Amino acid sequence: MKNLKIKLMTWATACMVVLGACDTDKLADLNIDPNVANEMDPGFVIAYSQLQISGEQFENWRTVLIYQSTMIQHLAALATYWSGDKYLYNQEYSAALWDRAYTGYIKDLVNLIDITDPTVEGQEELVNYHAIARVLKVYSFSRLTDVYGDVPYSEAGKGFADRNFFPSYDPQEFIYKDMLAELEAAHALFDEGAANPGNQDLFYGGNINQWRKFTNSLMLRLGMRLSEVEPATAESWVRKALEGGVFESNADITYIQHTDGPEGINRNGIGEVFNWDGSNFTTDDQGLLSRTFVNWMLERNDPRLEKLSWVRNGGEPRGLPNGYNTNTIQDVDPEFTSIARRDDYSRVNPLFVLRDAPMIFHTYAETEFLKAEAIERGWYAGNAATHYAQGVHAAMKMYGLYHSSLAVSDAAIDTYLAENPYNAAEWQRVLAEQIWAATLFNEYEAYANWRRTGYPVLTPVNYPGNQSNGTIPRRLRYPIGEAANNSEAYNEVLSRQGPDQFMTRMWWDVE
Repeated sequence: MKNLKIKLMTWATACMVVLGACDTDKLADLNIDPNVANEMDPGFVIAYSQLQISGEQFENWRTVLIYQSTMIQHLAALATYWSGDKYLYNQEYSAALWDRAYTGYIKDLVNLIDITDPTVEGQEELVNYHAIARVLKVYSFSRLTDVYGDVPYSEAGKGFADRNFFPSYDPQEFIYKDMLAELEAAHALFDEGAANPGNQDLFYGGNINQWRKFTNSLMLRLGMRLSEVEPATAESWVRKALEGGVFESNADITYIQHTDGPEGINRNGIGEVFNWDGSNFTTDDQGLLSRTFVNWMLERNDPRLEKLSWVRNGGEPRGLPNGYNTNTIQDVDPEFTSIARRDDYSRVNPLFVLRDAPMIFHTYAETEFLKAEAIERGWYAGNAATHYAQGVHAAMKMYGLYHSSLAVSDAAIDTYLAENPYNAAEWQRVLAEQIWAATLFNEYEAYANWRRTGYPVLTPVNYPGNQSNGTIPRRLRYPIGEAANNSEAYNEVLSRQGPDQFMTRMWWDVE
């Protein structure tokens, strides 16, 4: 077998050099011999990439919490720097995911796919490493394209290998269709008889059967994303995913169980934002549960709310309305005469946002709700109500991943299902709302599925100076450096996709 080589860079350089996606000033200072390569364990790269995808404080604070969690009305905040709550534009926050992905795990995964190619003589035994890397790449790009729209894809991550520092942007239609084809190819490659990364795989410990199910479940998610723009294409991929075998229980959930150190990359990035010290959230205590989310749960007598809500003053759950600051909040809450009033509102139960909390990427509950949707669309045989009930049960039991005390009891779930039976006449709303509830803290998916379906019906805010005319943004904006440093590609994408603004819709967002 050939020694595994990280081409055109040392691992230390890869971890330390921080490049803009196309920053010519920094590129001018690069001095890397393109003929030098160092050996690297591919299992280490997989583990490190998984941790990078989970994310550090930087992008979890900005992209996940400040923008997506508030736009989708899981959380709300009074502080104006929580830009997504008020549809304000902060260029650094908007670009956070892009900056982290393209300077980190995208280039690592592109390189790993190359150096584990099992069609190369001597690398045949690396087939599982190669397949895992391809799935991780798809997962990473699905987030990027769902947040920004058209993005560098086919030429991305090749600055070292091909000296291409000015990648073109691929149309989202091309990206989606290629990602789905990549998942199909990766699924066919998995081989339980070949070597695998074992415990270096932080998702599944090298369990190839679970990787197959994750691959198909991701195919189901991405295939369904096309339901409104290309229903026939969506149906073909949804059928293929379901026939190939998807998640079967909560034991299949894709997540990382983080630790509280020794380095930041090992910690849960959302947990780092809240930074619970045993009494308080010490880094950022601004994000509270949204009134929209709390009221939705209250109306349904949802047993998850008592697990989620922490009211410092010991009162009943109370959600903070989105779109207000410390002065205007008195328009809807006249008692909010001092900041101490915040203690009457619901914070997130600290057990969900510890530094060693799990980061959940893909759930069995979501798969069950999408199965029900496929049945309603006539794309799959079965009973939609059964899959709805199984999805609800899985979503409520899933809280036990955070702490055993948080899992909802079977009796409480049965009561909820009795009080909130499946409504086939409104299946689109019912299933989309359940996905919204189940994807709290996975705001990438919550935001994307809301744009696809239009549910739940959210009430936009119209904060002074907002950048979306008082409507919920449909995307985040590209880094400002792209216009200057990659101008040809940037201008071309604007001519195709539309202005680089919050309200420009991406290809699949036609709801």
